[in-house]
Amino acid sequence: MSDGAVVVPRGLPGVVRRAAAGAWHVPAGFVFLLRHPSLWPLAILPALLALVLLSAGAVAGVYLIPRVENAFAPTPGAWPEWLELPVSLLLWTATIGAGAFLGLGVALLLVAPILDLLSRRVETKARGRAEDASAGLAWEIKQSLRAALYFILAAPVVFALGLIPVVGPFLSVMLGARAVAMQMTDFALTRHGADLAGKVAWHRRWLPESQGFGLAGMLGLLVPFANVLLGPSLVTGATLLVLEIEDVEGGPEPARPR
Repeated sequence: MSDGAVVVPRGLPGVVRRAAAGAWHVPAGFVFLLRHPSLWPLAILPALLALVLLSAGAVAGVYLIPRVENAFAPTPGAWPEWLELPVSLLLWTATIGAGAFLGLGVALLLVAPILDLLSRRVETKARGRAEDASAGLAWEIKQSLRAALYFILAAPVVFALGLIPVVGPFLSVMLGARAVAMQMTDFALTRHGADLAGKVAWHRRWLPESQGFGLAGMLGLLVPFANVLLGPSLVTGATLLVLEIEDVEGGPEPARPR
């Protein structure tokens, strides 16, 4: 892939089936965690912190709604009544969703070392050993911070896209799904030797699986009780997804030492 072209392996099923296969790894990660109690200690703190900060972000979004409406909502009476209500609902959804998204991003950043260890343990249980083809601890930390920064910076863009009439919510959800997939696969891909460019190429190459996983992860935010384990289960599912794709392709392109 040195020329930057995206080459999809032959013999793969259709795009819809591939996206569904990627989405399936979200509940599969949840089930995998439930079936392996030895992983629960590594899941408890990330789950609790994700729940607290996700909820805090949503509450902050609620408090920001009046300011957002003052800034972006049409003046009462300026638009037809049938249009004012959908626009207001759109503003509320975008504001609360962006706050929750940002809260989850901060939580993932704070517990990144624990989630990395969880990903290693998941791979060990699934494969018998965990791959370690990275260029060293300092390189891993650098890659992890880049991924976390990408996820956090995506929050205001997700919010801004959500304000665009008609197509905005769709674009917002698609970008949010992309950020979720990038962040949750980061631990496994880094450990398998992929740098930032290699990860971007991996997600382009396996776009249906990546986007399907990210969309299912975004929907998981809305599921009561299940979203308590959202962070750890997404990392678990993403690790399993990377391993399965590696069986098909042979893994991400190793990073070149710098």
